[in-house]
Amino acid sequence: MISEEMKARFDKEVAKYPADGKQSAVMACLGMIQLERGYISQESENEVAAYLGMPQIAVHEVTTFYNMFNQHPVGRYKLNVCTNLPCQLRDGDRALRHLEQRLGIKMGETTADGLFTLQQAECLGACADSPVLLVNDRTMCSFMSNERLDQMIDGLRAASAAEVK
Repeated sequence: MISEEMKARFDKEVAKYPADGKQSAVMACLGMIQLERGYISQESENEVAAYLGMPQIAVHEVTTFYNMFNQHPVGRYKLNVCTNLPCQLRDGDRALRHLEQRLGIKMGETTADGLFTLQQAECLGACADSPVLLVNDRTMCSFMSNERLDQMIDGLRAASAAEVK
């Protein structure tokens, strides 16, 4: 259920658009829900659809189109590896396979400790820097050799362990 605080934040986004265009706030509203809950459930999609006065399927289409929206719980670190053709030609697929081996999971899975979710990205727009990956939909990592991938994983594990202490 959408809290009153969340509705107030939705209202601020909706106010940016003409009265008949409140559906334009769908991405912002979905982003707020994901930030609070970690992912967007079907129930959350229904809540956003009702709030914005749009069909639930239209909200679902947005959620499923953009890989920045999680439709199920993900690990603390979501790793999106670009495997589009230009990146594949520059070892993007190799980077994905290396991470699968290093983390002991396949693409689309989350490690048992809940730290890492490994996903494939269609294109991150940094073909010249490949292999590239995006961490938590925010941090672009370029020229990711196996050594750099290992350093990144070790660093994220250490950062997570330090926060627990």
